[in-house]
Amino acid sequence: MKETETIDTGSSWQRTLWIMAFVQCIMMMAFSSMGPFLALYIEQLGVHDLKQVSVWAGLIASANFIMSAIFSPIWGSVADRKGRKLMVLRSTLAISVFTCLMGLATAVWQLLIIRILQGVFSGYSASANALVATKIPEDRLGFALGWLASAGMIGSLLGPLVGGIMADLVQNYRVVFFLTSSFALLAFTITALFVKEGPMAAENARKKPTLVEQFKTIKELKSVRSMFLVLFLTQFSVMCIQPVLPLFMKELTNGSAYLGTVAGFAFAVTGLADLLASPFLGKRSDVLGYRKVLTICMTGAALFMLPQAFAPNIWVFIASRFGLGLFIGGIMPTANALVGRLTPKEQRGRVFGFTASATFLGSFAGPLIGGSGSALFGIRTMLVLVAILYLLNMLWIRFRVEEPTGGQKDAV
Repeated sequence: MKETETIDTGSSWQRTLWIMAFVQCIMMMAFSSMGPFLALYIEQLGVHDLKQVSVWAGLIASANFIMSAIFSPIWGSVADRKGRKLMVLRSTLAISVFTCLMGLATAVWQLLIIRILQGVFSGYSASANALVATKIPEDRLGFALGWLASAGMIGSLLGPLVGGIMADLVQNYRVVFFLTSSFALLAFTITALFVKEGPMAAENARKKPTLVEQFKTIKELKSVRSMFLVLFLTQFSVMCIQPVLPLFMKELTNGSAYLGTVAGFAFAVTGLADLLASPFLGKRSDVLGYRKVLTICMTGAALFMLPQAFAPNIWVFIASRFGLGLFIGGIMPTANALVGRLTPKEQRGRVFGFTASATFLGSFAGPLIGGSGSALFGIRTMLVLVAILYLLNMLWIRFRVEEPTGGQKDAV
């Protein structure tokens, strides 16, 4: 297939990057604002047994991800034919609508169904990464995706704080869902008005690859396949204990009256550390090599997970979360930059769709297994297991992941 799409030069790609970085910030505010109190919202909906809350929190946190994993390759293929901007618009609008509906739920089973429906129409991250990766010069992918991740971390920093403080002020978790919905709607508006995307390649617009052809594309990109497990385990490790952390912090604070604010702060310090580390690590990955940076990040993440498992109080826990954020901030932008470098530009929509599926599968399996495991064995045990997973992921990277040769995309 002849490549007819062109990468922006000069200030054009920078304009796209900074606008999408702002949109990424807003979307991560939307994603993260409900995290500190999801388990507490489940209690408000009528589930009071702590073990049942853990199980429901795991189910609800993971419900939309299995649908996202199924539909992401489909949306990725549509992005290659119809445009990546269109897919960003679709996903931001869908997230806005379904998040608003979550705030209207009156029973926990309704919340579960809405999350499942949200997963069918989401896929924001894959669309945003594909849009940015197509517009950015090849030798600046690590830099660009690092800044995209940093913007996301600013949102992750602000989201839990705003959500937690708002929940404590109004004593009503539903208001935070409506606030989240407005964030996503703002992201939709900014993308529609200010993000420009050039015409799609004529070949891409005409051809609708079959599912078999899409899988064949992945089969031919041998080096990309090794990244699927990296992305799966990374997201699994992050999401495994995320839904039940508010319950753990409730234990560490002895049920503080300001639990929402404390939980929001504990989530936010990880985002603050990500913000400090992501631009540096993303930029350095273009120079030092993607595999080396991924190895450093995985090892550091494992070392800072262990103190969380044995934290005697909330302050040790928060300090460990900050240390964790310094390293996990570099994993996703570096991994996505590596995938971009290994993939021909005209195929990045569908490839990022498949890699997003691996990420969504991790997001699905993580809360499900983490919630059930926490109910059976305790949250501290799950924190230790997550540290071990980071080390296993590091070993996989060392022995199975390859660097792009001479800056060329690997299509072997």
